[in-house]
Amino acid sequence: MSETARRVPDATDAHANRWKALVFIALAQLMVVLDATIVNIALPSAQQDLGISDGNRQWVITAYALAFGGLLLFGGRIADIWGRKRTFVTGLIGFAAASAVGGAAQSEAMLLGARALQGAFGALLAPAALSLLAVTFTDAKERAKAFGIYGAIAGGGGAVGLILGGFLTEYLDWRWTFFVNIPFAVVAAAGAYFVIREPAGGRNRSPLDIPGVVLSTLGLVSLVYGFTRAESNGWSDATTIGLFVASVVLLASFVFVESKVKAPLLPLRVITDRNRGGVYLSLGLAIIAMFGLFLFLTYYLQIVKGFSPVKTGFAFLPMIVGMITGSTQIGARLMTRVAPRLLMGPGFLTAAVGMLLLTQMEIGSSYAGLLLPAQLLLGLGMGTAFMPAMSLATQGVEPRDAGVASAMVNTSQQVGGAIGTALLNTIAASATASYIKDHIGAAASKPQQQLVQLEGMVNGYTNAIWFAVGILVVAAAIAFTLVNAGRPDMGAVRGSGAGEGADDEVLMPVIAH
Repeated sequence: MSETARRVPDATDAHANRWKALVFIALAQLMVVLDATIVNIALPSAQQDLGISDGNRQWVITAYALAFGGLLLFGGRIADIWGRKRTFVTGLIGFAAASAVGGAAQSEAMLLGARALQGAFGALLAPAALSLLAVTFTDAKERAKAFGIYGAIAGGGGAVGLILGGFLTEYLDWRWTFFVNIPFAVVAAAGAYFVIREPAGGRNRSPLDIPGVVLSTLGLVSLVYGFTRAESNGWSDATTIGLFVASVVLLASFVFVESKVKAPLLPLRVITDRNRGGVYLSLGLAIIAMFGLFLFLTYYLQIVKGFSPVKTGFAFLPMIVGMITGSTQIGARLMTRVAPRLLMGPGFLTAAVGMLLLTQMEIGSSYAGLLLPAQLLLGLGMGTAFMPAMSLATQGVEPRDAGVASAMVNTSQQVGGAIGTALLNTIAASATASYIKDHIGAAASKPQQQLVQLEGMVNGYTNAIWFAVGILVVAAAIAFTLVNAGRPDMGAVRGSGAGEGADDEVLMPVIAH
């Protein structure tokens, strides 16, 4: 039998395995996204059980965010050098081990260490997952479906985390919000090991850019921690200002180094491409708006409306339904027919309309009359915009840069989340304090004072949501003006790879150096 004849079954198997591979990639992505919100619900119980002080409780969230955000670019380049499948499986095993340590934590230090480890392995896992998707699905129609599913999970997973976190905390124990990751990780790692076929010839064999790793990690950690600290200590705090100044200096130095070294950690060609730059920027802005909203709606439902954690989680279901519908039924179906900006721009604007409805929120607002339609519009808009954005961010990139291009998607989301939580929370807190100061004097009785405080809280949320509306409109404007890619070809997406033993022509770079 000839060499060609022997290779045909392998190519067929690789092609058939694509959709099986998507199941395990999506499962891993769901685990990472779930973890971003599931621990928030369990935090009060964990704090009480381990005796964590109010001042230190934020570190349960911050330790993860700093490790994840700071190491994403490094994780993306490791995937390019070491192999995406190997990095993906290693990230899953490490994440499971860190989750086991977190669930078994007997002290504050043990829990914080486990959260930092989760963030570090998540920084390996997330870019490897997206880059595997990018190099596995090359046919335009298949790519649209795959990214539709991935986009729905990336967008809606956080809300699913609220439901699952509520159930586990209320009916089991806070430790299960960590232990639940283990079966996800084990199944995804086993499936990936046996099913995923990484395209040949897509690795970056260049030596690791150590100065780039140090500068990018320190710069991103300073930036994320600066916004996290601003939320708790204020924007005028000397340390907060120092962190922002340090992040600017470090990241500017990083860009300078990357323009000079032979094998950069982040080749500037990845971000200077007009379409990818537009995606990173608009996606980051959209995440700023969304992260603040998750926070406000959670507090509104639990504190103002008196919902239980489980009921709060279920109250987010319309947003999940909207995201899944927007990604799989609108975005995926239209992606091969229209230019990406004609999905991203209207998607962000639709989400802005949903956000605009929420500016009318009051203490007695009806869930069915206001929150439900607002969430549906938000979900539909974000789902429609996210899917083409994630596909375009990795489309046409050289296979050797797929990992770091995917890491930039995650970095824009992570930094956007940190900014959104800090910025919008600060705006809300300021508006709440101002409202209470102006109205509390007129409230004679204690019930009236409590009512003024609740009104002040809702007033703070609606003030911040107005800013979120503006941010989404800016994200839509960037998508319309910067993203100018045309409708994708109906054949293979060049520059992505086509499965085990892909032709070299398919793997050739398609962007200008």
